[in-house]
Amino acid sequence: MTSKSATEFTEQDIAAMRLAIDASEQALTRGDMPFGATLVSPSGEVLMVEMNNQNTAQDCTGHAEMVLMRRAQRELGLEAMRGATVYASGEPCAMCCGAMFWSGVGRVVYAASTAQIGEALGGPLLPLRAASVVEGASPTVKINGPLLADEAKAILRKFRG
Repeated sequence: MTSKSATEFTEQDIAAMRLAIDASEQALTRGDMPFGATLVSPSGEVLMVEMNNQNTAQDCTGHAEMVLMRRAQRELGLEAMRGATVYASGEPCAMCCGAMFWSGVGRVVYAASTAQIGEALGGPLLPLRAASVVEGASPTVKINGPLLADEAKAILRKFRG
C-alpha cells in the first residue's frame, strides 16, 4: 500500500488517468455510472480504456475495472496484464480489486477516493479501501492515489445533477 502526493506522479501517470477520467464522462453521457479505467503495460504502453456499463449492459458487475479486465483477458490474454497498471477514475471496490489481483495487475492508481465518491454520489457505499483489500496479497499490488481527484469528482457530481 502506498500513497503518493501529486508531485510524485509522472506525466505518463497523469496522461493515463486523464484517459480514464475522459472514459468516465463518456460513460455518464451514455447513461452509465461515471467511471472509467485505463490499462497500461509494464513498459508504459496504453493497452486499452474502458468505462462502466452497468446500465447499458444491464450488468451489476459492469464496473469500469471489471469491463477492462474481461476485455483485456479476452483480447490480449492474461500475460499482457501481468505487472500492468490500471488507472481508475474512482478508487476500485473490493470486487474490482480482486479481479485486478487475479489478472496479475501490479499497480492501481485511482483518482477519486472511496470517501470522495461517497460524497459526490451519495447512495450505497462499500467503504472498504482498495489498499485494505490487497493488503498482504502475494504478489503485491501497489495502490497509489488520489491523482487528479478534483477532475474525477467534477464528473461524479454531474451524475447527481
